[in-house]
Amino acid sequence: MDRCVVLVDAGYLLGAAASLLAGEPARSRITVDHATLIQGLRERAEADTQRPLLRIYWFDGAPDRVPQPEHRRLRVMSRVTVRLGALTRSDGRWAQKGVDAAMHAELTELARNRACSDIVLVTGDGDLLPGLMSAKEHGVAVHLWAVQAADGDYNQSEDLVAEADERRVLDRSWITRAVRPKELTGPCAPPPAPRPEIAAILSAPLPETAAAAAAAAASGHGAESRPAVERNGTRPAATAPAVGADAPAARGVPTPKDLAGLGRGAAGTQQPAGTPAPGPGPGPANGQSGAGATPNATLRWSSDKGWIDRPAGGGPGESPETASLPMLAQLTSAEQRWADREEDITTVGGDPFEVGQVFARRWAERLTDSVHLQHLSTEYPRIPHRIDGELLRYAARFGLLAHKDDQIDEHDRYAIRAGFWREIDARTAAEHAQAGD
Repeated sequence: MDRCVVLVDAGYLLGAAASLLAGEPARSRITVDHATLIQGLRERAEADTQRPLLRIYWFDGAPDRVPQPEHRRLRVMSRVTVRLGALTRSDGRWAQKGVDAAMHAELTELARNRACSDIVLVTGDGDLLPGLMSAKEHGVAVHLWAVQAADGDYNQSEDLVAEADERRVLDRSWITRAVRPKELTGPCAPPPAPRPEIAAILSAPLPETAAAAAAAAASGHGAESRPAVERNGTRPAATAPAVGADAPAARGVPTPKDLAGLGRGAAGTQQPAGTPAPGPGPGPANGQSGAGATPNATLRWSSDKGWIDRPAGGGPGESPETASLPMLAQLTSAEQRWADREEDITTVGGDPFEVGQVFARRWAERLTDSVHLQHLSTEYPRIPHRIDGELLRYAARFGLLAHKDDQIDEHDRYAIRAGFWREIDARTAAEHAQAGD
């Protein structure tokens, strides 16, 4: 068939581009416009081979072979097929597994089935030499493309270069059409602009800390008897609440055994003096105990650590109005859900701040009662736990869990919530401006 096919080793292409533009092969050092890159590969392949393009195969690694945001965008592009190998960590370095084998299999299969007359290989790995030679034996012309090396030398296997029918170099001017280095901070770069939203989230008091301070004030305790970090109503995110008369003891995340022990207590019944706490774990708050009822203990907001007892209808710091705020899933129709998925794939880049903004925009646009938006804005900087959990589950779709033991990185969580509040603030300000008109 008089058509051409392009096989791209993304690890080689983007790693070599990062070395050329940023001085090191880390792909995190560059920003890639994938649509422009794919279009450039197509135009260059058709010009070099004088054949129409059949397809571009994009080979890359991903943790557990789970597509990352860039892979989801690529695989919905016209004439692009994504093939994923595994991405594993060894000796502190990430390495692709199975990518070379997949490229070799695709190369030989295309040649054997005479699916094309020309194959363009964008790779430097000598492990593909047997596949290249097999393709030539089946009458396919093999074009080998290199990325300009940062040091001016070869960054490809010498044997691979020797066996190729045609060779081309993707130089700096071609690469920079779709790839650019990221601006990094350091001794020679200005620090990033501060984000007050993240600072507010970090400094906000925990619900039980505020409740303890109010209780202490009501009982007549002076401000001087409390730690300075509580007197101003804030505390650093990594500082545990004070343990003493004015603050409850910090507790860890409950185990199933702890929660089972709580089942032997009843909320609202005071535990007699001298009665041991039920179960091996922490008992109900305020020493409550009894028989028959099970306290409603749940995990605290995911922006905090540990757990609290959350009575029906809300917990410390959560009003009935907050508990009644609708979740995005309740506001989204089946048609909107489909459109959201398309937007996530084709438009949303996966930056944590951007993800928070997109979620907040959808939530605010679909509200039927603006009172909900106004009430949510009064909760700043803490997002009610139901909506916060839904926000983090949405963020997990963009690969923000990757490489982090199934936990979203702490800085990413703050950035997600900061993006959420930035969008909510903008929409609240717009509503106030309309009301003023």
